[in-house]
Amino acid sequence: MKNIFSIMIASAALASCGTVQSIVQNTFPYTANVLISTGVPANKEVSSTATATNVQTWFGGNDNAQIKDVRIADAKISVVSPSGGNLSALKSVKVYISSNGTSEKLVASRTDISTDASSVNLDLNSDTGYLDSVVKSTGLTVRTVYELRNQTTSDMNLKVAINFSSIPAR
Repeated sequence: MKNIFSIMIASAALASCGTVQSIVQNTFPYTANVLISTGVPANKEVSSTATATNVQTWFGGNDNAQIKDVRIADAKISVVSPSGGNLSALKSVKVYISSNGTSEKLVASRTDISTDASSVNLDLNSDTGYLDSVVKSTGLTVRTVYELRNQTTSDMNLKVAINFSSIPAR
């Protein structure tokens, strides 16, 4: 009887570790910053490329071997500065990701951004499929293509936040 009880406790402990791993690995964010300078013309697509960072990298290690079936979960763009700034100058945005500059995939976009809000959720590209090879690489690159409605009167910093979802590989 004592052995059965021990086995049940051990099984519960292992199951809870798997559950915690699933919760922790289920969604993970990447962010990239985009600088829009005052000299950028309106009504013309402009591209900005940045290396994305994620929270796992900040805390040491990025053990992406533990995950699989990585998909885009959501994407958002927001104004970082100027304080109180909004996205009304933006006409459209497209966000591409790649692994060290190769295998670029469109993950999210938004057209006709006509909002005074400081952030907006982007529309996800349903044709992206699994992104395991890109996310598990050492150099995730985010390329943001944007078009301005009006030329800005001051520099604008934007943050592109991309959340990926996955399942544990085990």
